[in-house]
Amino acid sequence: MAERIMQVIQVVENHHPEPSQAPDRYLQPRQAQHRAPTNYEDLLGDAIERSFAAGVHDLAGLVDSLNRQGMTTRAGQPWTEANYGPEMAELSR
Repeated sequence: MAERIMQVIQVVENHHPEPSQAPDRYLQPRQAQHRAPTNYEDLLGDAIERSFAAGVHDLAGLVDSLNRQGMTTRAGQPWTEANYGPEMAELSR
Protein backbone atom coordinates (compact mmCIF):
# COMPACT_ATOMS: atom_id res chain seq x y z
CA MET A 1 0.00 0.00 0.00
CA ALA A 2 1.19 3.39 -0.89
CA GLU A 3 1.56 5.72 1.97
CA ARG A 4 -0.73 8.71 1.77
CA ILE A 5 0.39 12.04 3.04
CA MET A 6 -2.29 14.30 4.34
CA GLN A 7 -1.57 17.98 4.53
CA VAL A 8 -3.46 20.16 6.90
CA ILE A 9 -3.94 23.66 5.61
CA GLN A 10 -5.00 26.31 8.03
CA VAL A 11 -6.91 29.16 6.49
CA VAL A 12 -6.19 32.42 8.22
CA GLU A 13 -7.95 35.70 7.83
CA ASN A 14 -6.47 37.94 5.16
CA HIS A 15 -5.61 41.25 6.82
CA HIS A 16 -4.81 42.96 3.53
CA PRO A 17 -7.65 45.10 2.14
CA GLU A 18 -8.60 44.97 -1.49
CA PRO A 19 -6.41 47.36 -3.53
CA SER A 20 -9.35 49.69 -4.09
CA GLN A 21 -9.90 49.97 -0.33
CA ALA A 22 -6.28 50.12 0.80
CA PRO A 23 -5.23 53.48 2.26
CA ASP A 24 -2.37 55.25 0.54
CA ARG A 25 0.50 54.69 2.95
CA TYR A 26 2.26 57.90 2.01
CA LEU A 27 -0.56 60.38 1.53
CA GLN A 28 -2.38 61.05 4.77
CA PRO A 29 -3.25 64.73 4.48
CA ARG A 30 -4.98 64.95 7.85
CA GLN A 31 -2.57 62.79 9.84
CA ALA A 32 -1.40 65.63 12.08
CA GLN A 33 -4.76 67.34 12.58
CA HIS A 34 -6.35 67.45 15.98
CA ARG A 35 -9.66 68.72 14.63
CA ALA A 36 -11.50 69.25 11.38
CA PRO A 37 -10.58 72.42 9.47
CA THR A 38 -12.84 75.45 9.86
CA ASN A 39 -14.61 77.06 6.90
CA TYR A 40 -12.04 79.85 6.98
CA GLU A 41 -9.16 77.35 6.82
CA ASP A 42 -10.80 75.53 3.90
CA LEU A 43 -11.28 78.79 2.00
CA LEU A 44 -7.73 79.91 2.75
CA GLY A 45 -6.36 76.57 1.57
CA ASP A 46 -8.35 76.86 -1.65
CA ALA A 47 -7.02 80.40 -2.23
CA ILE A 48 -3.43 79.26 -1.64
CA GLU A 49 -3.91 76.33 -4.05
CA ARG A 50 -5.30 78.70 -6.71
CA SER A 51 -2.25 80.91 -6.24
CA PHE A 52 0.15 78.01 -6.73
CA ALA A 53 -1.83 76.77 -9.74
CA ALA A 54 -1.50 80.24 -11.28
CA GLY A 55 2.29 79.93 -11.04
CA VAL A 56 2.90 81.93 -7.87
CA HIS A 57 5.79 80.42 -5.91
CA ASP A 58 7.21 83.25 -3.81
CA LEU A 59 5.92 84.86 -0.63
CA ALA A 60 5.45 88.33 -2.11
CA GLY A 61 3.40 86.89 -4.96
CA LEU A 62 1.40 84.68 -2.61
CA VAL A 63 0.31 87.47 -0.27
CA ASP A 64 -0.50 89.65 -3.30
CA SER A 65 -2.60 86.84 -4.78
CA LEU A 66 -4.43 86.24 -1.48
CA ASN A 67 -5.24 89.94 -1.22
CA ARG A 68 -6.45 90.09 -4.86
CA GLN A 69 -8.73 87.14 -4.14
CA GLY A 70 -10.25 89.03 -1.20
CA MET A 71 -8.79 86.64 1.38
CA THR A 72 -7.89 88.32 4.68
CA THR A 73 -6.30 87.14 7.90
CA ARG A 74 -8.63 85.84 10.60
CA ALA A 75 -8.60 89.36 12.08
CA GLY A 76 -9.78 90.81 8.75
CA GLN A 77 -6.42 92.38 7.91
CA PRO A 78 -4.78 92.24 4.48
CA TRP A 79 -1.99 89.68 4.08
CA THR A 80 1.60 90.92 4.26
CA GLU A 81 4.94 89.17 4.10
CA ALA A 82 5.36 90.03 7.80
CA ASN A 83 2.08 88.53 9.03
CA TYR A 84 1.95 85.45 6.78
CA GLY A 85 4.40 83.31 8.78
CA PRO A 86 2.99 84.04 12.25
CA GLU A 87 -0.58 83.62 11.00
CA MET A 88 0.21 80.24 9.40
CA ALA A 89 2.00 79.14 12.58
CA GLU A 90 -1.08 80.04 14.63
CA LEU A 91 -3.40 78.26 12.21
CA SER A 92 -1.29 75.11 12.43
CA ARG A 93 -1.99 74.72 16.15
